[in-house]
Amino acid sequence: MKRNLLILLFVSLLAGLTVSRHTPDAVVATTEQKAQIGYAAPHFSLKGMDNHSYQINGERQKPLVLNFWASWCGPCRMEAPHLQKLFVKYRGQFDFYAVNVTSNDNLEDAKAFVEAYKLTFPVPLDMKGEVADLYRVNAFPTTYLIDRNGVIRQKIVGMIEPATFEQELKKLVSQ
Repeated sequence: MKRNLLILLFVSLLAGLTVSRHTPDAVVATTEQKAQIGYAAPHFSLKGMDNHSYQINGERQKPLVLNFWASWCGPCRMEAPHLQKLFVKYRGQFDFYAVNVTSNDNLEDAKAFVEAYKLTFPVPLDMKGEVADLYRVNAFPTTYLIDRNGVIRQKIVGMIEPATFEQELKKLVSQ
């Protein structure tokens, strides 16, 4: 009886050590890969509406505005003209990716949205929602400001006033 109890205790202890030894590494890896302010932006590559590949993979020549949106999103519709104006006004000073979270949208509706608002910036398509998940997108629009070093400087959830957004963009470009 004592022998069986000792064997059971030993096996339980060994199993507990094995689980505790491996679990933190898995959690840390998952946490480090997700987007966080002050940390490197998670790497990704997506095909755009124009069939070009758009990616984030470390340092960049220019800062990046990364906007997540869907065609059915009211605030996305309201901010689209302002984003287009800023893109034209500051052309060449920053990169802009307007990621359509196609897993939560309809591709044809997304294309109609881009045409209706005459958007000229790149529109990568997140067909599976994996990049939105990586960037912790829980609401639309969600915008990230990423510096030249590939570090996330700011996360904006929801629509931001155009004048305020322009001020934040100027800060990002001047860094």
